[in-house]
Amino acid sequence: MPSLPFWKNDMSDAIISLKDVSFRYEEHLVLKDVSLTVHEQEFLGIVGPNGSGKSTLLKIMLGLLEPQKGEVSIFGTTPAEARLRIGYVPQFATFDRNFPISVRETVLQGRLGKTRLIGGYRRQDYQRAQQALEEVELADLAKRPLTALSGGQLQRVLIARALACQPEVLILDEPTAHIDPKIEEGVFELLKRLNQRLTVLVVSHDIGFITRYITRVACLNRTLVCHATSEITGEMIEQLYGGPLRAVHHDTILHTH
Repeated sequence: MPSLPFWKNDMSDAIISLKDVSFRYEEHLVLKDVSLTVHEQEFLGIVGPNGSGKSTLLKIMLGLLEPQKGEVSIFGTTPAEARLRIGYVPQFATFDRNFPISVRETVLQGRLGKTRLIGGYRRQDYQRAQQALEEVELADLAKRPLTALSGGQLQRVLIARALACQPEVLILDEPTAHIDPKIEEGVFELLKRLNQRLTVLVVSHDIGFITRYITRVACLNRTLVCHATSEITGEMIEQLYGGPLRAVHHDTILHTH
């Protein structure tokens, strides 16, 4: 994995910026003074234990929540105004795979913000959906119902749905939770290819696995600290998760004690 490139301290290509963001649900403080800058074509991993604020942070970036304190800028504007420039893949476990719909119809949903509201999908929408399916290598399953898909195939369909809106940023919330490790590797290889043209943010609990793919890791547990992947140590992992974990970092096994 290459060292962190020159844009670590360069704001010229910053597309997502959070400054001193805090958020609480009633009396429960979830995020405290979080500052984060994401640059064009970066592959950023956001990691942390359950309840650390990862999903809340994503909702703030997507404009679904507003922080009680701090500033958020996406492409130089508000999250709500920039929403159509972001492709979002929700947590796998929250998606109802028994809904009676085909693969193509699912991917077409990604065009809803970009197409006309009345009169059905246009030819361009079908073309974009087809391109997205080809990019995730599922074009041959376009007519198949979601109920007939494996977990790995369904996750690729959800990624294709996000790609159908032609986003500049792809945000994924725990994209490989409840998926076989071998399938997980295939999904991250796909994300690595997409990163050649897209900025990618992925939330994960598996810090050891994702360091093989990401450019930088943001460690979140109410507060946030960013590291180059080469800087991650067993001690950092133990401090983040509050206990001993085993993590694979590049080709090295790190043990916390």
